[in-house]
Amino acid sequence: MEGGGGAPPEILEESHSGCVLPTSLGANSLKKSSWGFLFTGIIGGTLVAVYAVATPFLTPALRKICLPFVPATTKQIENVVKMLHCRRGSLVDIGSGDGRIVIAAAKAGFTAVGYELNPWLVWYSRYRAWREGVHGSAKFYISDLWKVTFSQYSNVIIFGVPQMMPQLEEKLTLELKDDARVIACRFPFPRWTPDHVTGEGVDTVWTYDVSTVRGKGPRRPVCFQPSIQM
Repeated sequence: MEGGGGAPPEILEESHSGCVLPTSLGANSLKKSSWGFLFTGIIGGTLVAVYAVATPFLTPALRKICLPFVPATTKQIENVVKMLHCRRGSLVDIGSGDGRIVIAAAKAGFTAVGYELNPWLVWYSRYRAWREGVHGSAKFYISDLWKVTFSQYSNVIIFGVPQMMPQLEEKLTLELKDDARVIACRFPFPRWTPDHVTGEGVDTVWTYDVSTVRGKGPRRPVCFQPSIQM
C-alpha cells in the first residue's frame, strides 16, 4: 500500500532460500548461535584437557594387572640401597614412579634406569634427576613393563602388587642372568625363597639372587656400608 500513515512495525529481509524473516529475529538467532558455539567449544576443550591429564593415571588401573603409584618411603629407599652395597652393574626399577629409587641408586654409583607407564611421572622423574645432578646416570622411559626385556640388567628393583608377582617371577626367571639380584619391596615373590630380608612392615625388602633361585650356587653375603644421603 502506498502512502500509509505510519512506518511498518518491522523491517523484513529476504534470505537466500526465499524465506522472509524479521531483521530483529535474525540478529537474535545469530547471537544465540554464536554463544552456543562458544559454550560448546569451552565444554569440549575442558573435556579434552581432563582426558589428557587423567588418561595416564587411569590407563594402568584398567589393565588386567595394574601397578599403582605409591611413593616409596625414606626407610624403603634406605633398605633397598643397603641390599645394593658391594653390587655392580646396571640397575632397573620396574614401575619407577616419581624416580626416587633410580635417583638414589644413581647417587650410589649405579647406572640406573626406570620404566614407568605414566608419562607425567616420567617427565617429573627426569626433572628430579636433573635437579639432583644425576641426570647423566639416571634415565627414565615410558614403557609397559611386560614389553621390556630385563636380561641386560644385573640389579632389578620392583615395588609390585600381589596379583602381578607370579607372572613377573616367571618373566624374570626366564630373562635374568645367574649373577643378577632382584629386590622386591612391599610384597615378596610367591615361589622364590629370599636370600636376605631386611626392614619390617611396609618397609620390608626381600632380596633374591638368581643363582640361588635356580639352585646354582650358595647364598651371597650382603656387605653393609654407611647409608648415603637421600
